[in-house]
Amino acid sequence: MPTSSAAAEPSRAAGVLITRPEPGASETARRLAALGWQPVVAPALAVVAGALARPGTPQAVLVTSANALPALPASLHATLLLAVGDATAARARDAGFADVRSAGRDAEALAALVAATCTPGGGPLLLASGAGQGLALAADLRARGFTVRRRVAYAARPVSEITVAGRKALDEGGLRAALFFSPDTARAFMSILQRDRTAPLVQGIDALALSPAVAAPLRAAPWRSVRIAAHPTQDELLALLS
Repeated sequence: MPTSSAAAEPSRAAGVLITRPEPGASETARRLAALGWQPVVAPALAVVAGALARPGTPQAVLVTSANALPALPASLHATLLLAVGDATAARARDAGFADVRSAGRDAEALAALVAATCTPGGGPLLLASGAGQGLALAADLRARGFTVRRRVAYAARPVSEITVAGRKALDEGGLRAALFFSPDTARAFMSILQRDRTAPLVQGIDALALSPAVAAPLRAAPWRSVRIAAHPTQDELLALLS
């Protein structure tokens, strides 16, 4: 990690590229800046929020990403909300949900939390997720006897190009690492590199991935290294910078 002097005057190698979409990118940027790194926000995906009409009265609301929260109506604020991780849980509380519990890790942990908290006969579960997301979680819970209503709360679409700041940092060699939070983000970023024929620019950069599934698409580029967080949380991902 940079020393205090490096934090005051970041070196060329102190930049960290953030590829996750907003609003998560800005939250990660604040965390990095507090740790003394120079955040470079360059989302590879853009989130398009939806809206859930007539959600009914579920036993619990399940959220695998904070991106789903804007689509949830205020009528659900008194309903138990089970979140995949602590950051998503915190944002759910900020959004007005009164009873929020965090699985603390990933979808597998969220399924275990549902099994420990809810009952198959207690009513349906509302799973709010991104387009194409949450399928494995829904299948897991249905196999446990739960009725799951999966609803698309948002879509994440690849951007055509990264930000000006991201391109400049790549061109000038000012990046120590790049952070990847999802397989979709990793694939979108790799598509940009391949289309623009700029993959050689990452040779001196560490690719830091939240999980093995996130790391898999990244291995097609000549990164200095591809490293995986010990657990699929932002804290563990940022720990790789130490």
